[in-house]
Amino acid sequence: MTSSEIVELRRALGQLRHCVGSLRTRYGDVAAVQRLANDVERMDIDATELIDLDSTPRQREAPRVEREVVVVPDTPYDPKLWHDADDEGLGGYRHT
Repeated sequence: MTSSEIVELRRALGQLRHCVGSLRTRYGDVAAVQRLANDVERMDIDATELIDLDSTPRQREAPRVEREVVVVPDTPYDPKLWHDADDEGLGGYRHT
């Protein structure tokens, strides 16, 4: 971000803040005006983060960690594994 872009961004945020202040004077502290004020504050915070990010050297990415791959076979399970087990999702039907 160039310095002129930063100046323009700050100017635009200042104008927005002024407009929200005028709306607050006219309509009071209604929910819509509060939301607009929060939005302007959030944009100001985000702009500051971008400016700080742009002015600091980038950090290197953390090294990737190898993860163990677990292969789950798609072959049928041994039917003995399910012997005497209830099929709870099937209304109590029981394989025998």
